[in-house]
Amino acid sequence: MFNLRTWNQIKRSKQIVSVLVKYGLDYFIDQAKISFWVKIRKKPRRFQELTPPKRLRLALEELGPTFVKFGQILSTRPDFLPPDFIRELEKLQDKVPPFSSFQAKKIIEKELNKPLEELFKKFETKPIAAASLSQVHKAILPNNEIVAVKVQRPGIKETIELDLKILENLAGFLENRLYNGWVYQPKLIVTELKKAIEREIDFTNEAYNFERFRINFKDIEYIRVPKIYWEMSTSKVLTMEFIKGTKVDEITQEKYKNVFDAKKVAKRGAQAILKQILEDGFFHADPHPANILIQPLATIVMLDVGMVGYLDKETTFKIAEFIQAIIDKNLEQIINCLQGLGVVIKEVDENLFRRDLKELLDRYFGVPLKRLEIKKISEDMLKVMVGHHLSLPSSFVLMLKALSMEESIGKKLDPNFDMISTAKPFVKKILRKRFIPQGFLKKGSILFQESLELIEELPGDLIDILHKFKEGKLKFNFEHRGLEKLITEINRSSNRISFSLIIAALIIGSSLVLQQRVGPFIFGYPAIGIIGYLIASFFGLFLIVSILRSNKWR
Repeated sequence: MFNLRTWNQIKRSKQIVSVLVKYGLDYFIDQAKISFWVKIRKKPRRFQELTPPKRLRLALEELGPTFVKFGQILSTRPDFLPPDFIRELEKLQDKVPPFSSFQAKKIIEKELNKPLEELFKKFETKPIAAASLSQVHKAILPNNEIVAVKVQRPGIKETIELDLKILENLAGFLENRLYNGWVYQPKLIVTELKKAIEREIDFTNEAYNFERFRINFKDIEYIRVPKIYWEMSTSKVLTMEFIKGTKVDEITQEKYKNVFDAKKVAKRGAQAILKQILEDGFFHADPHPANILIQPLATIVMLDVGMVGYLDKETTFKIAEFIQAIIDKNLEQIINCLQGLGVVIKEVDENLFRRDLKELLDRYFGVPLKRLEIKKISEDMLKVMVGHHLSLPSSFVLMLKALSMEESIGKKLDPNFDMISTAKPFVKKILRKRFIPQGFLKKGSILFQESLELIEELPGDLIDILHKFKEGKLKFNFEHRGLEKLITEINRSSNRISFSLIIAALIIGSSLVLQQRVGPFIFGYPAIGIIGYLIASFFGLFLIVSILRSNKWR
């Protein structure tokens, strides 16, 4: 049924494709044979000289806030796009004009069910930050505590839902009609995008993330996480502690020379992300400079934790082994770790995959640890894996990206910063945990408890089995697997044997009739015998053809 939503979707679809064509990104549309959209607008010549990654970034910026957010999320997934595209998307900034303070007030009052005057002693109408999904206002509570109030952009949820629907349809076009050689999967990209942005659009998720980080860093004095005011937070409004600070990428400026210790910030930032990944199994998946503030001398303030990654204990062990294998340049261990991390191999040539990995490792052979960069190694490894159509777990890719981003920040703060050397103590600590007595005691305690439960329940279970056996109620269920083909072959063979017996009977019967010389006659022979021979010949020919077709005649 045609309605306003359908019309909006058509209109927005036309706008999206029009912008893609404008920036010369219509190659994939041409490949998908969407010809009626391709003719919408010709490419201005001024964009033809730009690189495809830059054209993509400009197109996303023109398409508005939701596509800027899509691009930012995509920039955290180097398994979805080539490295040059990822580097360009990392430049995407939320250069979005703020919406009116009147709308912000209305949203706050509706969400919190109170007039603004009752909620805050003072509310600054001019936002201190504006982004694609929200904007932030500074306010003072009745008890004089200073807070930051994050308000969701009006109508943004509906806009995102519409754009996601269009992207899903477009991804379907691309995946069904693109040539087979393209290794990136449009449908999977949109699915992952959808999950990420749906989590981020609900501010309650971010509030829980803040609380969990506060707990994880409660004993580390150089990490500050804003406190959440739950009674003043909903899915569209997030009220948190206001913390002053300087952006991490600004502290190396000359005016801050004696204010901040950049080298210490680099080391602490790396230690913080390694703790999150290898010890907590819960990490900030997008630690770019805009999400990190610094207080003198080297205190780190975490902001905007809408995008996070999760790792279970076994995965953290595998990641520690993976990092150690990279340090040792151990090919077999790297492959074992990838399999343990859930990397799915789909019809991959394992020998070719091993050769490509070996070639990659040889490139870094003999290079000192301080010159090895996780960002470069992970980019090269992801390129090899994607090239072999390996399916990568999102948590693994997010982890590599988080480490790479933190490494980039560290090198800007301290040219001699070395992420791998910083990681070594964490890796050793995690790997040692598998073999220390406490670990064995814990596992032994669990096994002992389970054994006690088994011993306690076993007599009762045996009595139940004996009662059922005595009453004739004991049943055994057998499940046969892989016998379907055997049963089919037995049935086919039985049918052919039966068919052969019928043919033999017809031949014998017809021969007897011919011997009896009983009329009527055809060419001097009994007609019934001749007909019997003809039927037997027809059946015999049919049987031979059937056997030849099934290739079972040899």
